[in-house]
Amino acid sequence: MKILLIDDEPLARNELSYLLKEAMTDLEIYEAATIAEGVDQLLLQEPAIVFLDIHLTNESGLTLANKINKMAKSPLVIFATAYDNYAVKAFELNAQDYLVKPFELSRVTAVLAKAVKRLTEEPVPAKSDLKELEDIRLPVKTKERIYLVPSAEIITISVANGVTEINTPTQKYAILEPLNGISEKLPCQRFLRVHRSYLINLFEISEIQPWFNQTLQVTMSNGDKVPISRSYLSQFKERVGLT
Repeated sequence: MKILLIDDEPLARNELSYLLKEAMTDLEIYEAATIAEGVDQLLLQEPAIVFLDIHLTNESGLTLANKINKMAKSPLVIFATAYDNYAVKAFELNAQDYLVKPFELSRVTAVLAKAVKRLTEEPVPAKSDLKELEDIRLPVKTKERIYLVPSAEIITISVANGVTEINTPTQKYAILEPLNGISEKLPCQRFLRVHRSYLINLFEISEIQPWFNQTLQVTMSNGDKVPISRSYLSQFKERVGLT
């Protein structure tokens, strides 16, 4: 099970990581010190559980929790903080639980067990539910107007020279929104970040070819060729059944 710790204090991350490993084996624990790093790890690792501090230097973990809450497939969020006066706000954001520093093994164990139980009890979406993904529309704001683009029609989303290009079979849209922001609005069952400059529709892959340095390259349904960078290779292989 993948777990992400987001805290700007290295000692706090180390302590919580140690206690989590004491509480349960077979955990893959990833860390981030800022919201930006946290978002990158969320997209790259797709953790099942996020332990999130509220005060991150000049940032608020509540802001990130709100973004996580809007994700198509959001992980469980457990606040891990030195402040106990944010509990009400945390649960308004659908937090799974609330840990107060300093951490205790018994409390960490109980919170983790409760989260794992919830994850294992929730049903896996049926294949028929994929039909709902076709109804999700991405608002695309250009200089002239706002388009509502069906997510199922999007083949690739790429970034070059600060401009983000959304490609469909019939249209290309150039916007200034970064990939991280766009990916939060799209169903993660369909879309995957495969490169710092590319987000692809997994259902639109036509071919997969070996590429440089033991990486891969995919050919999309419109003929576009997209590299799979080493940072995203393991996750890509898992999603397309190559592992």
